[in-house]
Amino acid sequence: MKRRSFISKIAIAGSLPTLIPKSLFAQDKASPLIDGPVAVCTWNFEKANATAGQALLEGKDALTAAILAAQVEEENEDNSTVGFGGTPDRDGKVTLDACVMDHNGNCGAVLAVENVVHVAALARDVMEKTPHVMLAGKGAEKFARSLDYPETQLLTPKTKKAWEKWKKEALFQPIINIENHDTIGVLCRDKAGNISGACSTSGLGYKMNGRIGDSPIIGSGLYIDNEIGGAVATGMGEEVVKTVGSFLIVELMRQGKTPQEACDEAIKRILKKQAGKPNFQVAYIALDKKGNVGARSIHQGFSYMHFNNNINQNIKVEPI
Repeated sequence: MKRRSFISKIAIAGSLPTLIPKSLFAQDKASPLIDGPVAVCTWNFEKANATAGQALLEGKDALTAAILAAQVEEENEDNSTVGFGGTPDRDGKVTLDACVMDHNGNCGAVLAVENVVHVAALARDVMEKTPHVMLAGKGAEKFARSLDYPETQLLTPKTKKAWEKWKKEALFQPIINIENHDTIGVLCRDKAGNISGACSTSGLGYKMNGRIGDSPIIGSGLYIDNEIGGAVATGMGEEVVKTVGSFLIVELMRQGKTPQEACDEAIKRILKKQAGKPNFQVAYIALDKKGNVGARSIHQGFSYMHFNNNINQNIKVEPI
């Protein structure tokens, strides 16, 4: 071949789009299809995940099932990280955050809400009954009152006593895996094969008043792409926000990574920003369109619930 002709052929080839084999995309990757509905949630919230699983078996859509799971912990007075009985901020106020996202890409969120227990359901109402995606503070509470959500004092005698004890020293030293940032994040795949999710939390214990973490932020605490899958986060929200973790995981799955590989990479992105061993916990769960699940955490102690085929089990996660 003459040199001029060879160079010409290289130039033409270089101008053509790169052809990526279909096998590299997550939805085409050789992995088993998990039959039936699937529900997963962060931590050992057994009753919550069983509630989601049963709702899916009864034919409810994925978003409804995820919100029902969140409500179990929002009502649980013994859970100091979600809903009623949540740990207050430094001023003694319990403020809740939540978001939801459905299989059509619609989403809703509420931030810094007081006196409302079921904030995941309220986030859905923002999505379905307003032209907005987010409502915050007094505006979100006013919207809740218009829909007849009961007004509930979220600070319980137990959490008030703990707050009063904390005020004596007023130290802000979050302890890894201790009840101060254990968000409930839920991902569901229903009988139609659609994926949706919900996320609900009272946020970091003894946070500054007005602090918002990752949980109500679409793309950070939760993200769904029904063609690919979904992801949820838990742990230190500030670190999740910095890498838009849940969106990152779903996009990595789109590029061909398994849910497990995507969670691993998302955790590594956080660690790359740390000079030494981080003294905080972050963990992710991912669910793909076929029902496959991945999870990873920075430190020991994280687990998640998995429901499929009437089996609801807690799975311990190996840290990165």
